[in-house]
Amino acid sequence: MTVKHAIKELVSNGRLYTRVGKGTFVNDTPITQQLETLTGFSEDMEKLGKSTNSRVLQAESFPASTKLAKELQIVPGSTVVFLQRLRIADQQPVALESSYLNAAYCQGILDHHDFSMESLYSVLRNNYYVTFGYAEQKIQARSASASEAELLEIDRGFPLLHITRVTFTKNARPIEYVESAYRGDRYIFRARLINV
Repeated sequence: MTVKHAIKELVSNGRLYTRVGKGTFVNDTPITQQLETLTGFSEDMEKLGKSTNSRVLQAESFPASTKLAKELQIVPGSTVVFLQRLRIADQQPVALESSYLNAAYCQGILDHHDFSMESLYSVLRNNYYVTFGYAEQKIQARSASASEAELLEIDRGFPLLHITRVTFTKNARPIEYVESAYRGDRYIFRARLINV
């Protein structure tokens, strides 16, 4: 009982992490991301010297719901591209990312690219000539659902950082709406606040 309690406390402090069905492991230093510039997951991990890849869970096009149309400032029923990926850093799952793109900016993107290895933002920049301007992002804490826990190899109810972001082009047009769930034990977001 004492050992079990100690392990549970070390997990809650972020010193250990559990993989369902695999065991308990010593945690690496959490990934620290500075909230200053608009970058994608692949770029962030590359800067930190971490190997990265993704598992594509879903990739399809469909008509925009009223909610998505509002976020992307398009007519409901317009085509959106949906890309859902499990993001992996140094062979450990760290985030679930669901991106909804205005298809008008990236026709055929799912037919010509392998997003298990390629960076979405790099493809948009280099192949579709998208110039990113800025993003509006919200972060909140919540608990992992059963399906999220299974994919992220954590326990159900584990703390997640839930992020919603709308990414805009240089011309202030929304191109992407994304919802992400980051493992609370693997990520630290930092922001620099300036007195004005």
